[in-house]
Amino acid sequence: MTQPPTPPPPQQPGEPPQGGFGAPQDPPPGGFGAPPPSPYGKPPPPQAPQPQAPPPPQAPQQPQPQPQPQPQAAQPPQPQPQNQPQPQNQPPQGPAGPAYGYPQPQPGYGYPQGPPPQAGYGYPQTPTSSQPGQPGYFGQPGPGQPGYGYPTQPQYAQPQPPQGSGGGKKLSAQMKIIIGAALAVVLIIGAGIVYSASGDGGDPEVSTAGPTAGDGGGDGGADGDKGDGGGLAGGTEKVPASTKSHVAFQIPKPKVSDVTTVYGSWVTDKVYVKTGVYEVAGYDLEKGTKLWSVPTAGQVCAASRHMTKDYKTAILFEEGKPTSADKYPSCNKLGALDLNTGKMLWSKSVTAASNGDKPVRFSEVTVSGTTVAAAGTQGGAAFDITTGAQLWAPKISTDDCYDTGYGGGEALVTVRKCGSYDDPKLSIQTLDAKTGAPVSSYDMPPGVEYAAVVSTKPLVVAADIGDTAGDGSSISDYFSIDSGTGKLIVRISADAERYAGECGSTEVERCVGMTVGNNRLYVPTESHEGTAEYGDTNEIVAFDLTTGKLLGARADAGERYSMIPLRMDGTNVIAYKVPPYDKGGQVVSLDGATLKETVLMENPSTEKTRDAETYFGYDRGEFLYEKGRLFLSPDMLSESSGADEDDRLLAMAFSTG
Repeated sequence: MTQPPTPPPPQQPGEPPQGGFGAPQDPPPGGFGAPPPSPYGKPPPPQAPQPQAPPPPQAPQQPQPQPQPQPQAAQPPQPQPQNQPQPQNQPPQGPAGPAYGYPQPQPGYGYPQGPPPQAGYGYPQTPTSSQPGQPGYFGQPGPGQPGYGYPTQPQYAQPQPPQGSGGGKKLSAQMKIIIGAALAVVLIIGAGIVYSASGDGGDPEVSTAGPTAGDGGGDGGADGDKGDGGGLAGGTEKVPASTKSHVAFQIPKPKVSDVTTVYGSWVTDKVYVKTGVYEVAGYDLEKGTKLWSVPTAGQVCAASRHMTKDYKTAILFEEGKPTSADKYPSCNKLGALDLNTGKMLWSKSVTAASNGDKPVRFSEVTVSGTTVAAAGTQGGAAFDITTGAQLWAPKISTDDCYDTGYGGGEALVTVRKCGSYDDPKLSIQTLDAKTGAPVSSYDMPPGVEYAAVVSTKPLVVAADIGDTAGDGSSISDYFSIDSGTGKLIVRISADAERYAGECGSTEVERCVGMTVGNNRLYVPTESHEGTAEYGDTNEIVAFDLTTGKLLGARADAGERYSMIPLRMDGTNVIAYKVPPYDKGGQVVSLDGATLKETVLMENPSTEKTRDAETYFGYDRGEFLYEKGRLFLSPDMLSESSGADEDDRLLAMAFSTG
């Protein structure tokens, strides 16, 4: 009788933790809101040794019989059971790096995970392979298994060849023709059904209320050779002579005594601009030398992610610095910056009839064309970005409807809220940026308390209907809306357990981990186990904004990496690969149609550099890639809590030049 394999030795100190993704986390030091450890930093501290149960032997797998041209009986090969390999070399451990001002997150993309749990003894194991196209290779479903992030397809029995009557008697020519024709019909019908099933994208809810075409688009990913200088077809970014990068510069973290917002970072053709403490400063692209600084009366509390074509943008800042009498100054100052010259073009406060003589408190600001639009619970207002002339005033109607925030860029869109706090009614309105007059309006379904603008052209909105997402992402569904008519084109249900990306819980224009282009919505899947012994992986997939269907192409992050979209580059997608604990991050360009990957940047994997890089989290910071340079910065800072904080940064840049 075969004996079970010898159990592995007990786990030694320094091995990866046994608790997998989603294991309970201790509250952060200092309570809720205190700076937590970064999910992208060093590996977790060692835990007490844990004995492991012996792994089960792999049960024999029966390959599917294939149709044969001749009616011959064939015996399928019988694979031998194999024991699962035991972990050998364990990755080094170290303390996790601190972050800032956020509740304790779950382990993030690329974080080293404990070995996956073994199935009970005697259960069959899923076959794995390191070769693409083989059963068990991640992204290639094994027998009877759907690929991750894709709808389940019906299984069909393979047609069996007719069996001879013994003695090797051959079929007549007429019988061969009949059998061959029948087999072809079965295969054609089966393929058609599978094709239909594979395109349904997880059964999105499709509305028939809207037109069949949305704003903007083009099919993207057009065929074409690389342009001069290594340029990629469909975009402006170029492949460098060497993708290996180096640290161009690092900006030290300023001292703060409390959690401090530092929203805002931009790149022009001359300067990298980053919000600091009571200032916005410009830095040399190559050396990081501070070129100019614009002081602010109080701390910057919000900033537009958009710029005009001549590099002007807008910020919100507090009316003054905290004092013993006023520890939390109001965020009621609005200003416009010229990012190339380092000048404040204008700054002002505004009042509203509903607020008496007090300045309106704003919470969000954006730029569309030459219009600056700011909004808060007391309404919204808009100004000319160059002169500061007010274009329209805060608007609160008699039925308590008000603009909660604006989405900018190619168009100006507002999320307008009406009704009571317990029973809000939201509408998505495309506005005339110069007058504030609605061009179109779409009423969100009941159960939506907040909505976020992912893109204004084409118009895509994310919402959590009835708090069903349940994962803190604020997204259960995406809405593709015709901005000209206000009619729904398609509603896409996004299973929060399958798809990642997130939006702010209350902010209108604060979505990360997704991008829109080519009439497609590009989103990452949640991280999950790959075939590597430690570390998770994921993919980027695309939904059609006209049909809502999940398209067939996808981009695999690769073992122990996870990948998120940053922005569009023409018809291509620029994505960042969050690295495992012992590697540097990468920047890649994905063909907008095929999602085929081209590497643009590979960051150093030396310990000090990778520790600095993984301190920044894409979901709580700002990642900008422009012309061979990657800029990373946080959107919040916290008071230093130890020696490790001395090395923390306000920003860092990598370059391939």
